[in-house]
Amino acid sequence: MELSTVIINYQTPDLLETAVRSFKKYYPQQLLYIIDNGSKDDSKDIIKDLVGEYEQIESVYLAENIYHGPAMDYAIQQLIKTKFVFFLDSDTETKKDGFIEKMVAILKEDEQVYGVGQIQKVNKRGYKSEVGYDIILTPYMMLRTNTYKSLTPFIHHGQPTLMNFKRAIEEGLKLVDFPITNYIDHKWRGTSDRFGYGLGLKGKIDYVLNKLGL
Repeated sequence: MELSTVIINYQTPDLLETAVRSFKKYYPQQLLYIIDNGSKDDSKDIIKDLVGEYEQIESVYLAENIYHGPAMDYAIQQLIKTKFVFFLDSDTETKKDGFIEKMVAILKEDEQVYGVGQIQKVNKRGYKSEVGYDIILTPYMMLRTNTYKSLTPFIHHGQPTLMNFKRAIEEGLKLVDFPITNYIDHKWRGTSDRFGYGLGLKGKIDYVLNKLGL
């Protein structure tokens, strides 16, 4: 098996159930890790039901919410044994198949390709911008596992992948844009709308400075 898929959940079992069921509808044999990020609601019960219903699902329950970036890093560092990893947000719904095969093929064609997905340009604070740094949006991105481990790890941030992708580009690695939205719907901010980003004062300062163009 060349690929593992990861979905991280924090207290959105209704969204998670849609994400898992729609993905497994098209990829029933795809290995899927569900990482629960310290939920205190009934997420664990939903996850256990999904694990019992579908093949090739493994679950991990973190003791507390370490936030999305560190949870993705945890997945790669501690769980993933495959050459490639596909991250899928819990507030997504898979509409049709074919994307996994195409994204893997892109990675296999060129060893310098580090990631495949929807590319967006952001500024130094991680906000969408006309100039700045290319990143792959986290809701549906595929990465080369061992390459990730050689780069700056994902962090707790409004744009947790920013420094990782910045470093990758500096090292001459490639990010490839892929029309993933043709295959997967993303509800956007499904978790953050309910619980925020947990960035505290730093997040507020970054927001203000970005508005000021600093």
